Amino acid sequence: MAVHELTPPAAETAGDALLEIRGLEVAYGASAPALRGISLSLPAGKAVALLGANGSGKTTTIRAASGLLPLHQGRITAGEVRLDGQSVNGERAHKIVARGVAQVPEGRMIFGQLTVDENLRIGATGRRGGGEEETLEQIVELFPVLRERFKDRAGYLSGGEQQMLALGRALMARPRLLMLDEPSLGLAPLVVREIFEILARLNEQEGLTVLVVEQNAMLALRTCHEACVLEVGRVVLAGASAVLRENESVRRSYLGY
Repeated sequence: MAVHELTPPAAETAGDALLEIRGLEVAYGASAPALRGISLSLPAGKAVALLGANGSGKTTTIRAASGLLPLHQGRITAGEVRLDGQSVNGERAHKIVARGVAQVPEGRMIFGQLTVDENLRIGATGRRGGGEEETLEQIVELFPVLRERFKDRAGYLSGGEQQMLALGRALMARPRLLMLDEPSLGLAPLVVREIFEILARLNEQEGLTVLVVEQNAMLALRTCHEACVLEVGRVVLAGASAVLRENESVRRSYLGY
C-alpha cells in the first residue's frame, strides 16, 4: 500500500491523550526492527483500531503499551510510550495494569484447569479500590453465559465462551484502557458480532477507551472511531474510520472491493 497522509488522531488530541506513542522503535533479539518509529495517540473515551497484515507490528505495539515486551524477548530501542502524559518505558506490566491498562491477548490465554470464577478473579489481582464482587456481578450480567458456567473448568468452554471469559477477566481490573489482540480470531460470525457489540457499548456508555488489533478490517472500521494502518513497522495511514473506509488503498487491500 502506498503511503497516503491523512490527519492522524495524534494531530488534534495529543494534549489530552490517554495513551501516546512517540517515534517508537522495537526489536526482538538480533532480528530486524519490528517497529520503525511509529507514532499514534489515543484520546480518552475513543475506540481506535490497528490494522495491517501479519508482521506489520500491530501486536508489538500493544505489547509495548502493556509492558509485555520483555516476556517475548522484545525491547524498546528508541521512542517512548506515554500514559497520562508520563513515560512508561521499562515499567513492569503489573504496574501498568494498576494504572488502568488491561489487555486481552491473542489466543485468549485463559487458565483451562481453573473455573470460570477463578479465572475472573485472577483479573482483579492488583486492582485498586476494592469492589471486586460488584465488578464480578456486572461482568456476569454482561456475559450471561459466564454465570451459567461459573463453576465449570474454563477449558471446557467453547471458543466464543473463552473469548468472553478473557474479556471479562480483563474487565475485572476496571481498566480505563482496554487493548485487544485479534478478538475475532477463530470465532463464529454471530459470536464475533456479539463481542464487538459489547465493546461498542462499553465504549459508548461507560467511556472505556479501546485499542483493538483486528484482521476483520470492515468490522473494526465500523466499530471504532479511528484507525491506524501499519505496514512493516510503520504507520502508513491514520484517520477517521469513515474516511478510511472510502480510501481506495484500504478498500483494495483490506476490505476486498
